[in-house]
Amino acid sequence: MKTIWWKETVFYELYMPSFCDSNNDGIGDFRGITQKLGYLADLGIKGIWLTPFYPSPKVDNGYDVSDYCGIDSDYGTMDDFSDFINKAHSLGIKVIVDIVINHTSDKHPWFIESRKSKDNPYRDYYIWRSAPNNWESFFSGSAWEFDVATGEYYYHKFAKEQVDLNWTNPKILAEVKAILKFWLDAGVDGFRFDVINYLTCAGITADNPVNEQGEQEHQNDINQQGVASVIGEICEYVRSFGALFTVGEVGSDKLAVLKNYQGESLLDVVFNFNLGSVKDFDSRLIFNEIRNMETELPGFPTLFFSSHDMSRYISRFGETERDIERAKAVAALMLCLKGIPFIYFGDEIGMTDLNVDSINDINDIQGRNNFVTAIRDGKSPEQALEIANRNNRDKSRSPMQWNAASGAGFTKGRNWLKINPNHAIVNVETEKANAASLLNCYKKLINLRNTESCLMYGEYQELTYTDGLIKFVRKVVSEEIVVFVNFDREQKIELPAGEFLLGKFCQSIKKNEVIAIKRQC
Repeated sequence: MKTIWWKETVFYELYMPSFCDSNNDGIGDFRGITQKLGYLADLGIKGIWLTPFYPSPKVDNGYDVSDYCGIDSDYGTMDDFSDFINKAHSLGIKVIVDIVINHTSDKHPWFIESRKSKDNPYRDYYIWRSAPNNWESFFSGSAWEFDVATGEYYYHKFAKEQVDLNWTNPKILAEVKAILKFWLDAGVDGFRFDVINYLTCAGITADNPVNEQGEQEHQNDINQQGVASVIGEICEYVRSFGALFTVGEVGSDKLAVLKNYQGESLLDVVFNFNLGSVKDFDSRLIFNEIRNMETELPGFPTLFFSSHDMSRYISRFGETERDIERAKAVAALMLCLKGIPFIYFGDEIGMTDLNVDSINDINDIQGRNNFVTAIRDGKSPEQALEIANRNNRDKSRSPMQWNAASGAGFTKGRNWLKINPNHAIVNVETEKANAASLLNCYKKLINLRNTESCLMYGEYQELTYTDGLIKFVRKVVSEEIVVFVNFDREQKIELPAGEFLLGKFCQSIKKNEVIAIKRQC
């Protein structure tokens, strides 16, 4: 059996500004992360995904990059980054980094030059038009912004400060390859490509159609002809440096679209939000998505239930505000299924969503835009705040709760202890001391996945659902692991003979109970 390191790895998404603050300036940083690498190694983490840490005005929390080959001073220096990489590697932890190549900040030197004149050498790095079409921004409103300097509009799929690159210009691919090489030379082990299917590779084409509800259907501005070819060339270039890992964020809920971006000559894996962002807990829906990934998405799927862009799963899935028993069962599912698990920081201790009492406590552009739109539509400030909280991505970005006094955040000077008093309720210190805690459950599950080849490489021999009970069998060579995860009423089961890895022998399985048995076959 050929070994592939990323198939043997449990990844940990680490949201840069909120993980650990080493200098008490209210922002997480590389020195803070380095201090906590021992914690991650003890947890069993073998891979870290870092959200953007490049110089940025932070209109969209770092996804608006103004310098691709630097470290934002809020997070430290290049020496701090090198120390982090070296320490991580010494502990057997690989590091992949977010790379944003759909757009740059409007403060990037390329765009500053581009807007100076129509004949500037950098003009064609971006997309300029004398008149806009009907394409919309992901953050609402037109995707076009008028620029007084040259009297033309530039295209931005996201915020107006996030200007889309012109991928019909071959210079862009050359620039991106140089950026990737810079970070590969710096020691990273792969990349997570942000909104990779949004690349404008065919230029500005026809207007998007509008359906009967007045909603725009994104037929022409996403998944353009040529995107897969560009991704293939990028991945080939990355793989020329060695055994690296490429992950794609693809904005689609259709597996038929996702599979166009994942494969031997494409990305290693893509995020499937059909499973990851299930809004409310529904065991049958979750099972159906698992089955659909197996039948419709070639290769290995990604397994996650939280991220920096969505509500934490413990807040979406629980029957109570902090349903630890269901959280344990969901964690077992994620870490035992076929696929590459991505744990979002803080989920292992049961951190919950943050809701704020004032629009002034929302930093996220998406949350703030929803507030403004709601007020414009005639909502009261109270109603608008409720809408903003619902769509606010800050909810999952509050600081890691190391102890009762944790306070690192992602905006300087922010009083996180006032906004989020939950540090005193759940934190790493208290979780470590409790043998039955969610943290210690995660640690046991991750250790199991790190030591059992069936859970790294095993193909499904069986995948079934019965009244809330998900059962699957994964096999490698002559060994199988049989897993039962029950989310509903207690029900009778027949257990095969073998070694119990989780749970114990019984004639029925209780709600939120997990049983895993290894057997020879």
